[in-house]
Amino acid sequence: MRYLLFLAPIAFAACGDRSEPTAPVEPPGDSRADAAPTIELSLVDYRRRLANTALSGGATTVFDITADAFSHEAPNLRGLQLARHEAGDAAFEAEFQTDPNALNAGLGPVFDNVSCEACHEGDGRGRPPVGAEPFESMLFRASIAGRTPQGGPVPVPGGLGGQLQLSAIAGFAPDASASIAYHDSTGTFADGTTYTLQVPRYSLVGVRTPLPHGVLFSPRVAPAVFGLGLLEAVSEVEVLAIAALQAVTREVSGRPNYVWDAVLKRTTLGRFGWKANTPNLFQQAAGAYNGDMGVTSSLFPAESCEGAGPECARHAPEVPDQTVADAAFYTRTLGVPARRSLDDPVAIRGETLFYQSGCANCHVPTLRTGVLAGVPEVSNQVIHAYTDLLTHDMGPDLADKRPDFLASGQEWRTAPLWGVGLIQAVNGHNNLLHDGRARSLLEAVLWHGGEATAARDRVRRLSATDRAALVVFLSSL
Repeated sequence: MRYLLFLAPIAFAACGDRSEPTAPVEPPGDSRADAAPTIELSLVDYRRRLANTALSGGATTVFDITADAFSHEAPNLRGLQLARHEAGDAAFEAEFQTDPNALNAGLGPVFDNVSCEACHEGDGRGRPPVGAEPFESMLFRASIAGRTPQGGPVPVPGGLGGQLQLSAIAGFAPDASASIAYHDSTGTFADGTTYTLQVPRYSLVGVRTPLPHGVLFSPRVAPAVFGLGLLEAVSEVEVLAIAALQAVTREVSGRPNYVWDAVLKRTTLGRFGWKANTPNLFQQAAGAYNGDMGVTSSLFPAESCEGAGPECARHAPEVPDQTVADAAFYTRTLGVPARRSLDDPVAIRGETLFYQSGCANCHVPTLRTGVLAGVPEVSNQVIHAYTDLLTHDMGPDLADKRPDFLASGQEWRTAPLWGVGLIQAVNGHNNLLHDGRARSLLEAVLWHGGEATAARDRVRRLSATDRAALVVFLSSL
């Protein structure tokens, strides 16, 4: 009961901010009508007040703004927990080989990369290739119409499976080759300033086996992997409470994605992946070994190319459960970079605009974790990930038209914003959204549609000075 009393005022405040800002400012646009609709409360904005801290990850927060910002263990790890984290770090970096006698044998027959670290460089974000670069940190989910008995996407027949791998071992053909071309789409802010968005078009050539009619595919860049244990520890009660309260605001209405838990053999809340299609980090790690590296485990014993040749036949698992668990524990116990610029008046202005524009309706600033068994370091923490772990209709411009369990072809999970200002330092780019099409924070906002249309349009009505302030705030997270 005490937990529910803590939860309720947090959830209300997150979905409708009408609190007084820390410094007197005018709302964006020409009138109060531009401000996001909210729920009037006598309570202070609890979630926003709690978020006014450097401790984005609670006790797991780390203070580093260099290229290593995403790669530190949580500072509250000790003893055997720290040793296990280090074992997971080694598993995360291990490169798989085609040599059956190698220490990390089992790569392929088809694959996208050779290790976890190769996609998640510095434990950070991937990006689309530039020019003739290979697809090193971007993949293509694939399926056909319908649902599996577990409610998920139906794999593409003919040995292509649920992901198109773009590399293969010697003597075996990759699933396909891919390329991206962009064309420009221009728009105008209310003050007359023009902007340009790059619209991607994807092409698949050299497909190993003919694609059936109507195949659905979805390009996705590798997300950052820090702080995931904290998100795993957020209770389902908290997530559902936020969904219920969003419905009251009438502007956004996030939905939980319920997905198949391959460990528990039942449907559970999805938390991870661009469409919240994965329920826990063990399954996330096992799925990445299988789909990204062609490495089988007890959880996913079949090669994705099963049926395409003798190389793809069933065989003993290639990675032990302990290694999968260690890799999952590594991502579960990475520290979260601290928020910065708390006393910067420009960042404070930008934060107020973030709330007044309605961005916090989905990018909820404060969550509280419950108890995650075996990981007390991430349990009972107040965190500031700026996500609701729900899926939202983002409109046709961002749609991949590929359903994933309950998430439609236009729905995406709200991406956490913590650490977003350090992607350039860690990964050398600012590519955002599920396929990296946005080249800056402001471009990412401008791509928002669907439920986020009203919030996006409030940002478009901001002055150049206010837009810059909003970016300064986001960059401080």
